[in-house]
Formats: sequence, C-alpha cells, structure tokens
Amino acid sequence: MSAKVYFSREITPERVVELYKLLGRELKGKVAVKLHSGEMGNQNFLKPDFWKPMIEYVKGTPVECNTAYGGSRNTTSKHLDTLKKHGWTEHFDMELMDAEGPGIVLDIPNGKIIKKNYIGKGIKKYDSMLVLAHFKGHPMGGFGGALKQLSIGVASSHGKAYIHGAGNPEGNYFGTEQNLFLASMADAASSVVKYFGENILYINVMKNLSVDCDCCEVAEDPCMSDIGILASTDPVAIDRACLDLIYGSDDPGRDHFIERVESRNGAYTIDCAEELGAGTKEYELIEV
Repeated sequence: MSAKVYFSREITPERVVELYKLLGRELKGKVAVKLHSGEMGNQNFLKPDFWKPMIEYVKGTPVECNTAYGGSRNTTSKHLDTLKKHGWTEHFDMELMDAEGPGIVLDIPNGKIIKKNYIGKGIKKYDSMLVLAHFKGHPMGGFGGALKQLSIGVASSHGKAYIHGAGNPEGNYFGTEQNLFLASMADAASSVVKYFGENILYINVMKNLSVDCDCCEVAEDPCMSDIGILASTDPVAIDRACLDLIYGSDDPGRDHFIERVESRNGAYTIDCAEELGAGTKEYELIEV
C-alpha cells in the first residue's frame, strides 16, 4: 500500500500547519518536536520564527541532542549557548535530550548493521514526536531529511558516534565504509519509528537547498531554488518524494545537488529503511 505525501509549493510557517492538519492524525500527550538547531556559523538552517506556529499548534517542546564532533554543539554548555544565540530559547523551552549524560538503549533485533540505538534519555518524557526536517544535502549521508533526523538527530552524542562507526563508537568517525554507515542510519531510524508507533509524523521543508547540512559551520550556499513543503505519516515515503522532486526539477543547480546525493549513495538509506519496515517508497504525491 502506498503512503500519502502532501505537497505545497508555497513555503510559509502557516502553510506548514495546514499540511500538518491534512495528515488527519493528532499527536497525543506530550509532544517532542525534533528539529535542527543549526551549527554556529551556518546560514541555511530554518530559524525559530519559521517553525514557531507549527510548534505552538501542537503545544510541543523542541528537542535536540548533542553532537559527537567538535563544534558549537558537542557539549551541553556549548549547545545551550548556541540555542540562545540562534534565538531558540527566546521562543521555546528547548530540551537537550542527552544533556544529563548516557541515554537509553533501543534494541534493533533485525538491524542490518547495528543491533542497538543509543538515544537521549529525555525522550522518555514524551508520548509522541513531530519530526521537522529541513531537507538539504549532506557531506556524509548525501542528503538529510526525515530519516537522518530520526537516526543521527535523535541519537545521543555517544549514539551518533556509534552510528557513524557502524557499531564502533571509538572508530574513525569519518572513515567508516559508506554503505555500513548508511545502513546503520536506517537501523537507528527504524528503532525510533517503532518506539513511537502511530504517534509520530513528518514534515520536510525543501528550502535553502544547499549540498551541505545545517551541521556545517561553513556550508555552501543553496544551489537550487526552493521547492516546497511535504508532510506524511511515513518517513521513507517523504524522503523518497523529496529526492524525486529534485530529480524532476529543471533548476540549473539540480545536477550539483544530485552529484552530492549519488556520490555518497544517499538513496541507500531509504532502501534499507524500507527493508527494515520503517515505511514504504511507494507513495502518492498530493499537491495542495
């Protein structure tokens, strides 16, 4: 059975809320809103004002986890300072889910590469999750969307290293064989999907389309024009739909973006996530 992916070419904070409503499923209880807080110096991440109406509509708490590499977000104190400088704490009571040290472990018995996922223990406070992804390229994964937010994004600092090392957190963070890293991301993402069950929804915004991630302090400027907003109950379908919109574009920067995705074999993460039961690549794109 195919998944429904709602799509709007208009990109506004209000339109994000409208697409969320089309999903027809209200998130229950206390809602964690997973988003990207942006590395210090990054110019492309989506700012608090953009996400504010959506977060307020679900009465959610924006959540993040510390990174596993040097930068402005690899310790709780530095990350909190970055959140303040980027304006997040002015609007929201943000939570770093791994602020208090080691997190909890989700088992992945059917994992292709890793059998455990180490996530921020703050997740235990929440009944549901809204994944707000800024869809863009990525220097390691090829692209970043819903699946990356579910995997690297929800993982604790230790968990990020564990995924990047394909089960060896002490290994070469940037030197893991590529497909092992990509499959490990899919493994981790599938465990978070399973953890929340029906109580998780996804919105991808195709804006500021750089080949680099919001985790890059020095990121390349966007190479393509903005495309739109997508919303779905399925993380595999929404990421596949985003890639298909890139491939179907006649934008002059399309080939540069595709080179980043294909040179990293980025779509392999989507393939693995589908095989793990996290969703389906078969979708119906409903433009509204």
